[in-house]
Amino acid sequence: MTARDRQEILAKEQSLPEQKLPGQTPQEQRPLEQRQPEQKLLEQRLLRQMAEYKPFNEQEERDRRIMMDFLENGSSPFTRENEMAHFTASGWIVNRERTKVLMVYHNIYHSWSWIGGHADGERDLLAVALREGREETGHPHLHPVSEEIFSLEIITVDGHEKRGRYVPSHLHMNVTYLLEGDEEEGLHIKADENSGVAWIPLEELPEKVTEPWMLERIYAKCNRRLKG
Repeated sequence: MTARDRQEILAKEQSLPEQKLPGQTPQEQRPLEQRQPEQKLLEQRLLRQMAEYKPFNEQEERDRRIMMDFLENGSSPFTRENEMAHFTASGWIVNRERTKVLMVYHNIYHSWSWIGGHADGERDLLAVALREGREETGHPHLHPVSEEIFSLEIITVDGHEKRGRYVPSHLHMNVTYLLEGDEEEGLHIKADENSGVAWIPLEELPEKVTEPWMLERIYAKCNRRLKG
């Protein structure tokens, strides 16, 4: 192949529209050279928020150091291409009175669970938490109480099958935000993720949640933060 041939092929490739990949956000559907500056700014903002975040306990202090190092040095930290660990976002979704939390009955964990999901390339983790909250519960008007981080945790995920494919055990570098919703809004399940959606009184969580570590380490922590 001559140099002229290579130049012609390169010119044709550059003229083609970028292919939209499954799960891409609108921001990521733009050409890479347009996305890179915004991605870097969002990563820097997240790193700054994590650095400024005041850990609630030793778990958060130690997890935060690991998460910050992973953000700075990890390979593909925002996508599931990194099968050992990747960033996720969750919402601790409460009612206006701060007496109930919106939860789903999770098909994989067989427990009432908070709402969250994978970043899948998105660097704005608050946007991820809001997106997952709306998709998994059907609540149309969730909003952040604050844009600041509410909780940090590294969560272990056991290997499991999802949509007919085995997912190896891995870690979720999870960032949680405090969200709020109106109890009167309509809700619906997301059948491929959950089989129930409900507002659960905070004091009833021990009766509903069958994951001891999540209940004792994460949900109890979120409720203590909620009460100040």
